[in-house]
Amino acid sequence: MVITEILARNARLYGQETALIERVPAAGKRTAITWDAFNQQSSQLANALIARGVKKGDRVVLLMMNCIEWLPLYFGILRAGAVAVPLNFRFQAKDIQRCTQLAAADAIIFGEEFIERIHQSKPVLDLLLSTYIFVGKHDQKPDWAEWYPDVVAGSSTEAPDMPLDVHDGAGIYFTSGTTGHPKGVYLSHRQMEFSCYVENRHHNQQHSDNFLCIPPFYHTGAKMHWFGNLMVGARTVILKGASPVEILTAVSEERATIVWLLVPWAHDILVAIENNEINLSDYHLDQWRLMHIGAQPVPPSLIRKWKQYFPGHAYDTNYGLTEATGPGCVHLGTENYHKVGAIGVPGFDWECRIVDDDLTPVAPGVAGELLVRGPGVMKEYYRNPEATAQTLRNGWLHTGDIARQDTDGFIWLIDRKKDVIICGGENIFPNEIENFLMTHDRILDAAVIGIPDTRLGEIVAAVISLKPGACVSEEDIIQFCSTLPRYKQPRKIIFDQVPRNPTGKIEKPTLRKRYAK
Repeated sequence: MVITEILARNARLYGQETALIERVPAAGKRTAITWDAFNQQSSQLANALIARGVKKGDRVVLLMMNCIEWLPLYFGILRAGAVAVPLNFRFQAKDIQRCTQLAAADAIIFGEEFIERIHQSKPVLDLLLSTYIFVGKHDQKPDWAEWYPDVVAGSSTEAPDMPLDVHDGAGIYFTSGTTGHPKGVYLSHRQMEFSCYVENRHHNQQHSDNFLCIPPFYHTGAKMHWFGNLMVGARTVILKGASPVEILTAVSEERATIVWLLVPWAHDILVAIENNEINLSDYHLDQWRLMHIGAQPVPPSLIRKWKQYFPGHAYDTNYGLTEATGPGCVHLGTENYHKVGAIGVPGFDWECRIVDDDLTPVAPGVAGELLVRGPGVMKEYYRNPEATAQTLRNGWLHTGDIARQDTDGFIWLIDRKKDVIICGGENIFPNEIENFLMTHDRILDAAVIGIPDTRLGEIVAAVISLKPGACVSEEDIIQFCSTLPRYKQPRKIIFDQVPRNPTGKIEKPTLRKRYAK
């Protein structure tokens, strides 16, 4: 079925039950809406978009921080027959402009945090967008945008008569290649629906479950993990805070049963416990049945330590990528704790293959590229047939990740063909930082690699060659990089020669061997 029908079904079955809860610890604020309200708000936005000329297949950008409006807005876009285009809230103005252009979007819905960034790009965006909808306080609304409450005022709460098919486009999620240029992963309603089944099959969500969601909804990981709750009409808590106290308080007070964490947050909780900053006996945690981690490699030592403090927790990890409709194409399984460190076995209704450079399957224990195939493989990279042809071949999605399979059939990641650095769950593209560093007038050459970090998974390290006679300190480089988004700023500066091969390519394996052990 189309993904919006699952929402409509929940409204019919559980209309007066709580669907979403938003907690803002810093403001002492808690807001909740029912499945009926969720459903009606989505229909109101859908009708309002249609009234503003949005047609079936048009693209609508959604640029919001996590909030209780996010999912109703998302489903409203889909119910209008449009394609939702969620953007990373860390995107700078040029990124917002580039992705909006690539998606050929017709409208944008945005929050107060993005007013200035959108304003910087308006001369270009105005050539594309006919509608700007602002979600926030009225006194902060820019004069070039409509206010969301005004947009939906008087709009029908009944779903519009919009024929939708499971093969229609539903979302364009942006990722990036090794050059740092974004690619739009085009997903259908069928792929979204399949992701609901995969998540629910893997984690067995029941109507009585309560999912605590902290990661951003623009990320396919957060949204597709939520899909398991959507399938059964279970409630979800949206937590706008990630400190150990905020997480444990939300689990305790909301009686959360499932929590998806990133490695840094799990690490921080353990540190807080060990430093006696929190006392687990102060919280009601007996109902918390599942802790799972994804979006980056998970240190086995972290999970072993976690089980010491939370022996009753089932643990799971999922491997996935945006091109496979998020997590789940490889799945460890809660019953396979003895294989912690592996990413798992093929997920529900997925196939996996590890091949050599000639695309010949390799023997167990031999490293090769991981390929996956299943109903969740993307339609295409939107308006990028060359990249699509390179990544999708004979029905197989080439992940670009190097893996091996053991004799029990479990898959272990070894390295990435791409040089992407994953820091705290965020993908960082070295080429972008290298290009920035090369704008420094005293830098001759620069290479960026990831160095393992127990909390963040990896940190950004910059290897820098200075021009002859130049004198620059580590502090100078750190200050120079302060204009980059915080998560892209190098945490370690190394002054050394940058090795390049005869064709001019940086020999990053050499640097990793030297510095990333």
